[in-house]
Amino acid sequence: MTSFKTALTALAMVLLLGTSALPGARAQTTDSKIFTRVLFDQLEYAPGPAERPVSMEAVGYVGGDINRLWLRAEGEQSTLKRAGETEVEALYGRLISPFFDVVGGARVDRSWEEGGQTRGHLAVGVQGVAPYRFEVDPTLYVSDEGHVSASVSAAYSFLFTQRLALEPEVEVNAALQDVPEWGVGTGMNALNAGLRLRYEFHRKFAPYIGYDQNWRFGETADFAGGDAADGAFVFGVRMWR
Repeated sequence: MTSFKTALTALAMVLLLGTSALPGARAQTTDSKIFTRVLFDQLEYAPGPAERPVSMEAVGYVGGDINRLWLRAEGEQSTLKRAGETEVEALYGRLISPFFDVVGGARVDRSWEEGGQTRGHLAVGVQGVAPYRFEVDPTLYVSDEGHVSASVSAAYSFLFTQRLALEPEVEVNAALQDVPEWGVGTGMNALNAGLRLRYEFHRKFAPYIGYDQNWRFGETADFAGGDAADGAFVFGVRMWR
C-alpha cells in the first residue's frame, strides 16, 4: 500500500504543477498539502449465483483541496472458474463547488473469459454530494471505437447509531449503440440496486450483509441469453485508509 500511495503522490504533484496557473485557481498554497485516501467500498462474496463471484468496488485519490488524481475500480471474479471482468478509471478532478468535482480521464475494461478482450474509453463527468447527502457520479464515456455510453450511481447512508448504517445504492447504465461483444444494448440497458447493512467495529473497518439485484433491458437481456434479472445475498467488508 505504501508504494501505491507514493506513486499516486508523484502523479498528483505533476498535475498540481501543471494546473496551478489555470484561470480562477486559488492560491497555490491551498494545494500545497497532499492528501491520500483509498476506500474499498465493497469487497464481497455472493454464495447464491452459479458462479459464486467475489466482487470489488474501490475509489482512491491523491491531491490537494482543488486538484486531485482519482482512481476508481470495480470488478468481479468467479470462484469456480477463470471468468471475470474489471473496469479501472484514472481521472483528473478539479473542485468546481464546495461539494462537487468535475473529472476527466480514461477508463479501461478487461474481460478474461474465453481468451479475454480489452477496450479503452475517454471519460468526463462530475462527482460529489448532492442535496440531502446523496453521493452521485454521472459520467459519460466514449470508447476507442466511438461507442458512447453513460452511467450514474447514487448512494445514501442511513445512520441508526454511530456504528450501524444502512446504505442503499442505485446504478443506471445506458448506451447509444449496440456492442454485442461486451453484452451492451442500445438505450437504458441495465439497472443495479443494492442494500447493505454494515457495522463499524472501527471507523476504517466495517463488515456488512446485504442484497444486490440486477435488471437487464432490451437487447442487453438478449445478449445475456434472455436472463433479464438476477439477485443475490452478499457478505463483505468495507474498509479504508
